[in-house]
Amino acid sequence: MSHAATLAEQITTDPPRPQIVTECVDLIDAEVKSKGGLSGVALRTAYAGIKAIKPGFIKDVVDALLDDWVAQLEPYYAAWRNGGATSFADYLTARSDDVANELLKVTDERAAQTKHKTAAKYYRKMRDSAQKHVAAAVPKLAKLIDAHLSA
Repeated sequence: MSHAATLAEQITTDPPRPQIVTECVDLIDAEVKSKGGLSGVALRTAYAGIKAIKPGFIKDVVDALLDDWVAQLEPYYAAWRNGGATSFADYLTARSDDVANELLKVTDERAAQTKHKTAAKYYRKMRDSAQKHVAAAVPKLAKLIDAHLSA
């Protein structure tokens, strides 16, 4: 390969894109289901409300946001390619808080612009705790991405 493929070239195009979207939805479902306590109940309730907007809503949202999320991850990928001795998953995991903040910039912007007022309401309600939940999920997300990268 004469040119180093970007992260976007590797995971946002067909054929891997539909599989990655499905895996991301499965990851989100599992993460929400795993949350305990009162905050977990609130999160699961809000997530159920968002999923009830229409069948496939979460999948559609993940697919719509994937390019923007990957754009936020591209600088991490470039830095890792330039000096990463570890896997990309390890690289992202070591920066979980920063990665979570970058991903949430995308969802914050989309939530502010969405026509789906119910989804926006639930998002705003859960936003304060979103950073810690997303940061906790970054290692699994990173492994998911890593599994689709060219060697």
